[in-house]
Amino acid sequence: MGDPYILMLVALAVLAIVDLVVGVSNDAVNFLNSAIGSKAIPVKKIMIIASLGVFFGAVTSSGMMEVARKGIFNPEMFMFQDIMIIFMAVMITDILLLDIFNSLGMPTSTTVSIVFELLGAAVCISLIKIAANDAHSISDIWSYINHEKAVEIINGILLSVVVAFSVGAMVQFVSRLIYSFNFEKRPIYVNALFGGFAITAITYFIIIKGLKGTDFYGDVKHLIEGNTYVILAVSFIVWSTISQILIQFLKVNVLKLIIGVGTFSLAMAFSGNDLVNFVGVPIAAWNSYEAWAASGIAADSYSMGILANKVPSNIWLLLIAGAVMVVTLWTSSKAQNVIKTGIDLSRQGDGHERFQPNALSRIVVRTAMALNTVFSYVIPKPTLAYIDSKFQKPVIKLPKDKKYELPAFDLIRASVNLIVAGILISVATSMKLPLSTTYVTFMVAMGTSLADRAWGRESAVYRVAGVMNVIGGWFLTAIVAFFAAAIVAYLISWDMVMIPILLAVVALLMLRNTLTLRKESKEVKKQQYLERAELITINGVIEESADHIAEVISRVNKLYTNVVDDLARHDLNKLRKTDKHVEKLNIEIDNLKDGVFYFIKSLDDTSVQASRFYIMVLGYLQDVAQSISYISRASFKHVNNNHKNLKKGQIKDLKQIDIKLATLLTKEAAIFGKRNLGDISSLLKEKNELLDNVSESIENQVARIRTDETSPKNTTLYFSILLETKDLITALIQLLQTYEEFYLSYQQIKK
Repeated sequence: MGDPYILMLVALAVLAIVDLVVGVSNDAVNFLNSAIGSKAIPVKKIMIIASLGVFFGAVTSSGMMEVARKGIFNPEMFMFQDIMIIFMAVMITDILLLDIFNSLGMPTSTTVSIVFELLGAAVCISLIKIAANDAHSISDIWSYINHEKAVEIINGILLSVVVAFSVGAMVQFVSRLIYSFNFEKRPIYVNALFGGFAITAITYFIIIKGLKGTDFYGDVKHLIEGNTYVILAVSFIVWSTISQILIQFLKVNVLKLIIGVGTFSLAMAFSGNDLVNFVGVPIAAWNSYEAWAASGIAADSYSMGILANKVPSNIWLLLIAGAVMVVTLWTSSKAQNVIKTGIDLSRQGDGHERFQPNALSRIVVRTAMALNTVFSYVIPKPTLAYIDSKFQKPVIKLPKDKKYELPAFDLIRASVNLIVAGILISVATSMKLPLSTTYVTFMVAMGTSLADRAWGRESAVYRVAGVMNVIGGWFLTAIVAFFAAAIVAYLISWDMVMIPILLAVVALLMLRNTLTLRKESKEVKKQQYLERAELITINGVIEESADHIAEVISRVNKLYTNVVDDLARHDLNKLRKTDKHVEKLNIEIDNLKDGVFYFIKSLDDTSVQASRFYIMVLGYLQDVAQSISYISRASFKHVNNNHKNLKKGQIKDLKQIDIKLATLLTKEAAIFGKRNLGDISSLLKEKNELLDNVSESIENQVARIRTDETSPKNTTLYFSILLETKDLITALIQLLQTYEEFYLSYQQIKK
């Protein structure tokens, strides 16, 4: 076998590329949310601007590479072999952890994950070394771990959450008082001054401060240091003047300019700050290998104190990493999934809420309402009236023939998000602190949402629950990253053969997550949440309702057959899976019912009568879903409690009912799918025959009870299934009759 460390370097290089892909998929939310959510700029232009920012940011990230080498542990206490094990464990864990969060559509912190993975792996190897040395005790672990720096980093990350939320809320509140929601009506000089302040802040903190992380900062250092206030003052005057000219003479919307520049700058800050999270470890491993190979000393005897020295980063490696990040930005479907989470939690209007409320979110909302009541008594009423006038949202009147999708929030909030987040991140970058860009941008967005009154009585409990879920995921990231990296490091230190095994496990799990996400994406496309703003016509209601009905009937048909077959085999696992599919169907129908308000709001004036029809359709669909849900859960409960199997006669009757019901449902689904109502009379006849069969089965069971039936639990289950089957059939036929009646009346109106 050749040099195993060469193979480890190759593996680390591949892992670095994969980590860049999964990392950017997660962190794209940081710099794309504001521009995409506000719809200030077309998506393609946003992507081009962000790509340029990411690429340029890669050049400024070299100063951050020190964190991977000596920020968490003291390298002089570890041998080359130990360092390689730590780095390999970190990369394997990081990829797996980030991919899981991406698949869930939850933004997490790549900085927190890398910091705690380094900490966990280093602690594990330290404990192994201490255990192997009789002269050392557990207290000596602090000589291995750079605990002061680690605590500084962790405190900085936690503090950033509070600072980002508070600063975002305050700046947004002041900005809204200045602008209100009618920023177009503000005097030109106000827009020019705002543009001057915003672009000055962005250019100074991102470009000038960002230069501190580069190798060529020394060439311009004498021009910058000591002249901060002069640079700021001159920049403010210059940019305010430019903004005035652009607004007054070229009719440029300065807020869109701010969002464009801010997106570039935030993408640049993200790349400069977070690139270390993806390639810092592999580059440090390469530096370690070069030093060890030149020493001629055994791998388990060569101390890695060299990592404590400043090592210049390879600019070409950084540019390659930047290119990989740009390609990922354009191609990752998981990035879109994560972006949607951030936008949904910060959008101004109501709509489908992804997260469900919990006890803590309810307490927080009630407490906030109580505090608001107290403030309303303390603050003078004229002041409250003035503030309320600034937060009055304008009524947007849309042409009836125009499809229009409102942005999640306006240009003011998008600008504030970018300005505040860019400043905070760039300050941390210039101080060489691996601040979490995810934490900062997310909490700034949440702070501005709160200050902008985006969390109203209708949505607050859901939004707060969502924020808590995301923050909880951050803490979970830290805990899982620490222990997972420690376990992986222990396995590798036990035997190097674990490396290919662990790599294979990572590949399989990533493939599984990708396939699962594709499957879920296809299912999401089938779900048509009626929470849009464009107009819906009667014909649109008919078409959309028919599609929903056909889909539900087909699924109910399959679910009913599965329940009968699984119950006949007394198969608990399959009944459990079927019950999950039934629950999913109920959730989707509930989501449709939650969208009734938006559906009615979006109807055109000639289609309002369709609302009654659509509400009735959803009611029948809910009846169908509740019937199959009761049948499924009763069957699962029966088998789960280890009750007796149904008798052969009972199973035979259920199978006959299932066959006839399947025929009925298949025909009904085809009627809705093809919009062909010609077979309804024959279908009604089959329905009556099927109901007679169900009644006959009930009579047969009564006869069994009086002769050979000995199980009351069997009787309860059997009667429950039959009675719910009758309700299911009745609801389906009523659904068909309602649809036929409305469809025919619509055809007469057209004539």
